[in-house]
Amino acid sequence: MTIRAPHRAQVEALLKEYISLSKGRDGLVEKIAESEIAESIFNSNAIENSTLSLKETEQIVFDSHVGKGLALREVLEAKNLAQVYRLPQELARESILKTHAVLLNGIDDGFAGRFRKKGEEVRVANHVAPAAEKVPFLMEELLEKYLSDTQTYFLERITRFHLDFELIHPFCDGNGRMGRVLINWQLKTFGCPPVIIRNREKKKYYAAFREYKSKGKSETFEKMLLLALLESFHKRLAYLKKQKIISLSEWVRSNGASPSATYNAAKRQSLAAFRQNEIWMIGKG
Repeated sequence: MTIRAPHRAQVEALLKEYISLSKGRDGLVEKIAESEIAESIFNSNAIENSTLSLKETEQIVFDSHVGKGLALREVLEAKNLAQVYRLPQELARESILKTHAVLLNGIDDGFAGRFRKKGEEVRVANHVAPAAEKVPFLMEELLEKYLSDTQTYFLERITRFHLDFELIHPFCDGNGRMGRVLINWQLKTFGCPPVIIRNREKKKYYAAFREYKSKGKSETFEKMLLLALLESFHKRLAYLKKQKIISLSEWVRSNGASPSATYNAAKRQSLAAFRQNEIWMIGKG
């Protein structure tokens, strides 16, 4: 138990309010999620070293416009991930494989929609993933463990699933993007909105895997996931309450607040701020 009681209470309170305010307003909730797709794709692909900017990603996803000089692989990664976000979601082997097939369609068709085969071994930095022959069993074990665990707090369950999934590295390619997609599948089953794991926190994200592998501790990613979820709640609640959305810099000027203290509070989510197109915003009032 590493996510403390006050944070659990905060999550539960925000979840209760979110569910209450969302009733009968599915259209607005869906529009918010749709508006985040490009930002989510940009961040997930950037973590995997894509060079596309947020604007270029938005043009590809929303306008089907491909700028000159863009790498075909990176364009396909953006298009495919956009398709993935609109697929049916079920945390089961076949659904995961079908989703992975869409993710790598036209990129690595020989690897798409299947686990690693014998001889397809992978190394990420200094981590050597388990032998390919073990992958089907390890994935079955991982899914069964997650789905049968009804005692562990849900954010801790999702955290450990994600860390284990990435250490197993079941696919030849697309493991990081697939793993982050699964996080949002899992959150949805608890009534929670999707989150964005951001490229700006890439160093901390990778440190979380090192911490888990070397010490068996998951606190770093638990904190990242907790803050991402709080931020997602705060954004949706601001819109559901029909607040005027302003930049955090405008809020600082209006309230005569300390910029550094305000942005630190936003990062800690002790202030109900959120990022929109990578800019900190807040609901006025």
